[in-house]
Amino acid sequence: MKNFTDQQKGSLMAFVAVMFITPDSLFIRLSNIDTWGLVFYRGLIPFLTVFIIMLIIYRSDFFKMLFTSGPQGLIYITTFSVTNVAFVVSIQNTNVANTLVMVAMAPMLSAILGAFFLKEIPDRKTWTAITITFIAAVYIFYDSLQIGNILGDLLGLVSALGLAIGAVTIRSAKKKNLVPAAVVGKLVVAIFATFFIETYALTNGDLLIIPLMCIMCVAIPFVLVTIAPRFIPAEEVNLFFLLETIIGPIWVWMIIKEQPSLETIQGGLVIILTIAIHSFLKLKKT
Repeated sequence: MKNFTDQQKGSLMAFVAVMFITPDSLFIRLSNIDTWGLVFYRGLIPFLTVFIIMLIIYRSDFFKMLFTSGPQGLIYITTFSVTNVAFVVSIQNTNVANTLVMVAMAPMLSAILGAFFLKEIPDRKTWTAITITFIAAVYIFYDSLQIGNILGDLLGLVSALGLAIGAVTIRSAKKKNLVPAAVVGKLVVAIFATFFIETYALTNGDLLIIPLMCIMCVAIPFVLVTIAPRFIPAEEVNLFFLLETIIGPIWVWMIIKEQPSLETIQGGLVIILTIAIHSFLKLKKT
């Protein structure tokens, strides 16, 4: 990694992060736990996993990094925890398609916030990629879009805005390690879920599925996505996460034979090609 450019480091981290995230929807389908139980374990297990690993690696410096993260650390803890909770509650209160289309706005919101607060004006290639991928996401879910509950739709927008603010915050604190702040954010998520959880019991397949999902699809990606914006602009990091739109359904199709729609395949191919071309042009430039 020492010989990589910042563009290569950031792009690789964002890509690896989304590859770990893609089976997430499959694991959620295979689990039998209630929604708030899922939120609780998706907060608690990643918190314990990353916290213990960082204590082993950094020892007391973990707390030093946390307490010296300053305003950016507090902002990231807040946006990270709010985004995690808002996404789940949004899905509970509106059509899933509405939530996913809202979340697809994250790269565009990141670009606007980055331009306003960091004076990082996205180039024409990035704006083009953002526009194409957003249109493709709307196309994928167009037939599923319904008039949803206003609360759920607004929380979907909150999720997208949280992703954008979080990525821009990390970008603004390039010299600070905000992973400890993300760890605290996961603890906040777990604590919040305790007010609504019905049972903590894990039975049968959930004893394997839940820990595997929380480590592979949550803990590893959130570390990588917390570091990636230190090397590439926030909107480029969030662009990669649209890959889950097509790769996630493929996992579900392969394992439980739930075939993706034609719109998912067509729109997904557009998203994959757009991000691949955009990344190639960016890497070629560096």
